[in-house]
Amino acid sequence: MMMFHLGAIAALFFFTWKALFVAMFLWWVSGSLGIGMAYHRLLTHRGYKTPKWVEYFLTVCATLALEGGPIFWVATHRIHHQYSDQDGDPHSPIEGKWWAHMGWILMGKSMHHDTTTLARYVPDLAKDKFHVWITKYHYVPQIVLGAVLFAIGGLPFLLWGTFMRTVVGLHATWLVNSATHSWGSRRFATRDLSTNSWWVALLTFGEGWHNNHHAHPTAAQHGFTWYEVDMNWYGIWTLKTLGLAWDIKRVKLDELEKGLVAAPNGRLITGALAEGAAAGD
Repeated sequence: MMMFHLGAIAALFFFTWKALFVAMFLWWVSGSLGIGMAYHRLLTHRGYKTPKWVEYFLTVCATLALEGGPIFWVATHRIHHQYSDQDGDPHSPIEGKWWAHMGWILMGKSMHHDTTTLARYVPDLAKDKFHVWITKYHYVPQIVLGAVLFAIGGLPFLLWGTFMRTVVGLHATWLVNSATHSWGSRRFATRDLSTNSWWVALLTFGEGWHNNHHAHPTAAQHGFTWYEVDMNWYGIWTLKTLGLAWDIKRVKLDELEKGLVAAPNGRLITGALAEGAAAGD
């Protein structure tokens, strides 16, 4: 972890516009195609279905974010939803905002769960040979990519496309754990501290609409209105348009307002109640 942060600092001294654009493209590949669309909305919550080759491709994209293999990531996130902001939550800000952001990574016990413990939360992935293999060797795609970047563009491409891009992506993801359980607005009266944060959503391609997500975790679309920009949903919609995604779970806000959709994880907050339910109030 320290090495990557030092590499990100070093990247500042090797800036080129081409290296920046490479980093931005790979940030989208790893953060949107990978973490948002694959690890989170597809593998963790099964918000939609794809052909296996698409699932595996998106999973490889996710390994480039350096957030671990699919079995570890998905198990940790399912544990988070089971115990959200309660004892057992791997990264709740109740234990401190620094803890929620990255302390749990450095010192938390969830990083040291054995495969048997994790498998209890991911029986679907544990019986898939590809996911078991890529979890064990999740660092390999990152190494291969680093070698390719260095061969094509030397140190600027390597430092920006691997180190800077990875560090920015990690902190963006961690903001979902820390910021969107600390500050923001609440549309739903969920039993946890989840909030919607527009700026975290921009940094994570749509994952910042976190209160929406905790209220309806299996929904593939997290932005429930036109102004809630959700790049990960646009990616899933593109797959659907190409015939590569189906059985897509969605929640429509107008149907919720009319009481046509069940809301077991938290009812809609309306009017003055919404103001009082904002995080920190």
